[in-house]
Amino acid sequence: MPARGGGPAAGQDGMTSAGRRPLVAGNWKMNGTRASTAVIEAVRGGLTPDLASRIDVLICPPSTLISTCVQAAEGSPIAIGGQNLHAKPSGAFTGSISAEMLADLGATYVIVGHSERRAYHHETDDGVHAKALGARRAGLCGIICVGETKEEGDQGRALDIVRAQLAIGIPKGATARDTVIAYEPVWAIGTGLTPTPADIAEVHASLREMLDKLVGEEAGRIRIIYGGSVKAGNARQLLGVENVDGALVGGASLVAEDFLGICAAYA
Repeated sequence: MPARGGGPAAGQDGMTSAGRRPLVAGNWKMNGTRASTAVIEAVRGGLTPDLASRIDVLICPPSTLISTCVQAAEGSPIAIGGQNLHAKPSGAFTGSISAEMLADLGATYVIVGHSERRAYHHETDDGVHAKALGARRAGLCGIICVGETKEEGDQGRALDIVRAQLAIGIPKGATARDTVIAYEPVWAIGTGLTPTPADIAEVHASLREMLDKLVGEEAGRIRIIYGGSVKAGNARQLLGVENVDGALVGGASLVAEDFLGICAAYA
């Protein structure tokens, strides 16, 4: 997979001396117009060489803006990704976009199975698996999202839910070059609520254990990032939790200063 814009192949084997290389990813969701490339330019200007050498930085704009954002990020450490894909490479699927199309636009990552896709578009774990395979087929790194609802969490089922989602969703033979796992408790997305660091540590440790069973030796190199109301004010605490290898950021990624503040947790 190409290392354009500081993607997962950045650095020697995509690793740092500390182990897994952190990834800070912004998900713009259904927000942005061509004028929003100003955010890319501001993030580009605010990333110091030292910080850029420590982390991978990713922005996932709407598909209408991918090509424009790729141009705005050209020559910078910023990678551009998609927010969704169809599992098939082509066909009679009106309104859909394939992994090959995303790659052709210059994307190097794609978000797979975000909770909003699961909730509003009824995506299943099997569908997530198929999309993750599609991402790998086109040379993209799939960010596979897992997370429990508030009801599931209140029932004490969080670990069972995320482990099941991971077990079904992750393709056989997954590697650090083609797979990132994102834990996003559904109840924390966009609500301002966050789990405690201890709760996050418990879930990430469980996901790490599950990865060991699913992919073996490669598991130690696959990043598990956290998402759910990550802000500049809490980033250092959340991203310092054991087994948290970065962040998947929603609303805060739409404002360059806020997104840079989250990146600065690794400064």
